[in-house]
Amino acid sequence: MELKEYFASANGIGILATADKDGNTDAAVYARPHVMDDGTLAFIMNDRLSHQNLQSNPKATYLFKEDGGYKGKRLHMIKVREEKDSEQIAELSRRSPSPEREQQAKKSKFLVFFKIEKERPLLGG
Repeated sequence: MELKEYFASANGIGILATADKDGNTDAAVYARPHVMDDGTLAFIMNDRLSHQNLQSNPKATYLFKEDGGYKGKRLHMIKVREEKDSEQIAELSRRSPSPEREQQAKKSKFLVFFKIEKERPLLGG
């Protein structure tokens, strides 16, 4: 199954792991990635620790665990580019407006694109 189809139909939880240039790590809950036509993955990010880490170390791992078991994927990635406050962020956003989200929407957001270097199953591999 192609990743675009997989993430369109799979339900579960995702974790994005990053590290800064000194190897200090971070892991954060992230929604399913947007699979772009060129095969890159895109994540909408606030300017928090995960995004800050990617400024000095472009490598990241995204772990996705499907609901109801131990199926999923581990994607080892490298950042290829990013856009700040682009119109594409609004187009890709999956969330419905709410008062809290409207307040958050006023802050800068980044659309960060990754190339997949390696894909592994959640267990084994």
